[in-house]
Amino acid sequence: MGNMDHLSWFVANPIYMFFGGIIMTLAWQSSSLSTTAIIALVASGAVPLPAAIACVLGANIGTTGTIWLAGLLVSDGMPRGDTLRIAMVHTGMNLLMAISLLPFVHHIAKYVGRVG
Repeated sequence: MGNMDHLSWFVANPIYMFFGGIIMTLAWQSSSLSTTAIIALVASGAVPLPAAIACVLGANIGTTGTIWLAGLLVSDGMPRGDTLRIAMVHTGMNLLMAISLLPFVHHIAKYVGRVG
């Protein structure tokens, strides 16, 4: 796969991968594409499992950008009314889930490694 030593500082840190997942999904507007890319990188051995789990959590937050973008296009500027409520709940629930699971990515990876 080539030499990825220059990226080891990024790939080895779940927090960086979390934010990378958010940015990657916002850029591609597809959490499915992000997750597929992450799975391929884990299968090739380029990304460790804890960092990949953090990246998938970030991708889940990145996908909320779609509703914000739709809200901006539907209204004149900031989303209002039902669009704003949907965007806030969608973003809030994904943030709550990510914040509660992110500290445990190493434990989740250990469990997945035993089960899988």
